[in-house]
Amino acid sequence: MSTTAPAAVADRIGELLVREGLLTPEQVAAALGDAKHNGNRIGYSLVKLGYMQETELTRTLARQYRVPAVDLDRVNVDPRIIKLVPVEQAMKYLVLPLRRVGRVLTVAMANPTDAGAIDTLKFLTRHDIEPVIVGEYTLRKHLEKYYHVKEDDTLNTLLEQIEGSEFEVLEEREEEVSVAALQAQIDDAPVVRLINGLLVDAVERGASDIHIEPFEKELRIRYRIDGVLQDVMKPPLKMKAALTSRVKILSQLNIAERRLPQDGRIKLRTKNKVVDFRVSTLPVIFGEKIVLRILDKSNLTLDLETFGFEPQAKQDFMRAIMNPYGMVLVTGPTGSGKTTTLYSALSKLNTVEVNIMTAEDPVEYNIHGINQVLVRTEIGMTFSAALRAFLRQDPNIIMVGEIRDIETGGIAIKAALTGHLVLSTVHTNDAPSTITRLIDMGLEPFNVAAALNLVAAQRLLRRSCTNCREPVTYPDEYLNAARIKGEDRDIVFYRGKGCDRCGGTGYKGRAGLYEVMAMSSELRRMIMQGASADELRQQGLAEGMLTLRMDGLKKVAQGVTTLEEVVKETAAS
Repeated sequence: MSTTAPAAVADRIGELLVREGLLTPEQVAAALGDAKHNGNRIGYSLVKLGYMQETELTRTLARQYRVPAVDLDRVNVDPRIIKLVPVEQAMKYLVLPLRRVGRVLTVAMANPTDAGAIDTLKFLTRHDIEPVIVGEYTLRKHLEKYYHVKEDDTLNTLLEQIEGSEFEVLEEREEEVSVAALQAQIDDAPVVRLINGLLVDAVERGASDIHIEPFEKELRIRYRIDGVLQDVMKPPLKMKAALTSRVKILSQLNIAERRLPQDGRIKLRTKNKVVDFRVSTLPVIFGEKIVLRILDKSNLTLDLETFGFEPQAKQDFMRAIMNPYGMVLVTGPTGSGKTTTLYSALSKLNTVEVNIMTAEDPVEYNIHGINQVLVRTEIGMTFSAALRAFLRQDPNIIMVGEIRDIETGGIAIKAALTGHLVLSTVHTNDAPSTITRLIDMGLEPFNVAAALNLVAAQRLLRRSCTNCREPVTYPDEYLNAARIKGEDRDIVFYRGKGCDRCGGTGYKGRAGLYEVMAMSSELRRMIMQGASADELRQQGLAEGMLTLRMDGLKKVAQGVTTLEEVVKETAAS
């Protein structure tokens, strides 16, 4: 029944077009043959073969179906409306939500008589559906635009191919799948194409991470773009073991080991550039979660001049890294750009006259002229062991990935006091609390005071899209809750309304916030006297330091970011 109905509809459309003198019977027959061969609708084939213009076909079908036609080129759809219909359903049924009035959702469709699609949309959106007709060629183009997929290379089209693949791994019997069986699956063309497509698509969309997550009844893939995770697709659950094993093979991991975490790397060449992926697998209750960190050198900015430091903060930071000895610490949560800041400082210092050595876990980017050491705790190559070795290698500048214990901190301070410039990171929330954290580790206050040149706390915020940002006002309740006071309320606030360039989010790219505390003689004295983080903060403010919140509000006033981003990432001053 379901196979003959579309053919009958196609015949009626063909008869209508012949009867109105728009086509010859031979043209209709050729289009029907093309449609059956390629799995298209007859209308799509008629336009593709050049037998008629799409606008003419749409007008005719609108009369036939007694539904309005719409010109999508004149419609700008709200991103919130787009989100009502998932990309998988939009591509499967060729539908595009346009507007919502009360409980009625207007949807552009290539086939407005598709009762199954309309019922599915009703169930998904909890709205009544009002169909309007649009040409399939134009509809596919706008689906690409709004859902960020490509007609010829869409991952969802690839999924449809995968659905027909003849392999299946049942959850209950996953441990019984042999390595030989997995090897056969991972070499299957659809699996290879899916993983390759994911890697290339993530790089093109500027993602920083790919998350492949198995759950009880679904497999979810997400990208982290501008610091925020976004759903991309949900492959069939039966793909789980094959996808996981394919990624493991590419990153040279053991596909038979499913009980322990593993780490590896993938190197991909795409569009004349090489991109590294750092791969991490983690056993979870329904399989293995895989996270691929994308290390794209072409997107790596190592120019401190462009980072967005305020004038005094930039001057203090440059002066600190130009010192021949002492310690410079960068602090902030995971993913706040600490490593990029340190790499940028090293690039500034990287000349033939100095010996630069780094201990990293892991080494994210290879930089020519710098001796980079991979920390491997399992064989005893810890940060502290690497530091000890460095001091016998005649270094000028040392970078330690992280100071996480008294042993590493003690050696780093000793190096800073004996004529070396030491750069490192600490996980704290702001600059003043970094100092108290070092002392709480067990380091002597007088050593910390003598060795430390500067502490910089940082965050990454999403930038407002310059193409669609516009002034906005906030209610007093929000400003009060965010503790925005005094003259800060007079700032002209901006927010992106969402456009094609930013994917409807209102944000494009990221900017840094910096809290830079340079050590003065008064601050050193207070550290030796055991001053609290609050007392150190007050002294820093008196000397011109900007807190993260203060720097954030300056960025808001400049139109760089939004108040929501600043409130989300910083504490009130």
